[in-house]
Amino acid sequence: MNEIYKTALEKFKKAANIVNLEDGIRKMLEHPKRQLIVEFPVKMDDGSIEVFTGYRIQHNIALGPAKGGVRYHPNVSLNEVKSLAFWMTFKCAVMSLPFGGAKGGVAIDPKKYSMGELERISRRYFSEISIIVGPEKDIPSPDVNTTPEIMAWFMDTYSVNVWYSSMGVVTGKLVGLGGSQGRSEAT
Repeated sequence: MNEIYKTALEKFKKAANIVNLEDGIRKMLEHPKRQLIVEFPVKMDDGSIEVFTGYRIQHNIALGPAKGGVRYHPNVSLNEVKSLAFWMTFKCAVMSLPFGGAKGGVAIDPKKYSMGELERISRRYFSEISIIVGPEKDIPSPDVNTTPEIMAWFMDTYSVNVWYSSMGVVTGKLVGLGGSQGRSEAT
């Protein structure tokens, strides 16, 4: 087990002891519900093909659809997004929000890619994870190095794949596409 997730579990166990959390619930919350790892090829502007690694973790959906950001960073890893999804579960629960915790990411430095390449990477990643996302299942949002434009590409990609316009598949998209004013500042 990776150190980052191990640390998250240690903090959880301390809190669970304080509130005398039932053993069965503890065991459930110590493990993510789903972990999806995708490896996907994308054609670059020069015609070459690069293969990228992406992740989507749904930690818990007991309170409702999973909710959590997607980050683009060269150091994105399974254990990082697993830990962040774990914490998102508790953020939603503490605030009494009807969502579970999720997180995702692609191991890239977006500054190294053209806008066209970034769009193709984003659309392919979202196509790959669309088997577990949707307005009633898992609603991604922006995070490190992802933008309202990227969320718009996600929404469009999902909508094309399901054959109808799905405004609720992501949050944090452009205001003109149903996004909220002040969303970036609120984060």
